[in-house]
Amino acid sequence: MFPFFRSHVLPTHVKKSVCAQIFKRHYVKYVQGQSPEPRVREYFYYIDHQGMLFLDDARMKNFTSCFKDKKFLAFFFKRLKKNNVGRYTEDFPYVSLCGPERNFVRCDDLPIVFTKIVQRKNEIGEVENWFSYAYAEELLMVPFEPDKLYMHVESGRVYHPAPERAGGIGLVRSKIAIDLSSFFEFEKGEENGPTHISWNKKKYILDNHWHKDKILQANG
Repeated sequence: MFPFFRSHVLPTHVKKSVCAQIFKRHYVKYVQGQSPEPRVREYFYYIDHQGMLFLDDARMKNFTSCFKDKKFLAFFFKRLKKNNVGRYTEDFPYVSLCGPERNFVRCDDLPIVFTKIVQRKNEIGEVENWFSYAYAEELLMVPFEPDKLYMHVESGRVYHPAPERAGGIGLVRSKIAIDLSSFFEFEKGEENGPTHISWNKKKYILDNHWHKDKILQANG
């Protein structure tokens, strides 16, 4: 288990900020399928911290109500990028464009959530590890880079490089993150985060710098 999964008492100013964001999002005005201009349709989606995709206004957000078709998920996420269309940029910071259709997206943390480690053989028969995201299996993958895993000390969440189009950084699904944490080593103490990871009989030094500008890019 993560050494950093623990409860925190948020400072008053942080509580107010979080509540303000929740209040603001609750009253965002839109209608699914609305047409603000001729031949343009707009839809609104939400991605939770496990990587499941929902219609934003779905009353129940669980496995039964999320989108599961792998081809649709691959189509949707391959077009995902920062919202630069000039509408809903504050409340829906990402968008997936499909011709005249605008699919606005907000998320619990980041829009890319890695959901499975996939092993495949390359052309010379060597086994390679890939990181699949958005539950699309082999349709959405990036090379798995164990030395680029980054654990946020306060939250315990783990991150990994993602496609640049979607911000360059993605969240690792909690179940996988917990499994990976058993391979972490903390040579500077648990309070400072992991320094190494042992993966496939090899010890890697964790790169604790690659993510800094990516987090700003993804959340900015």
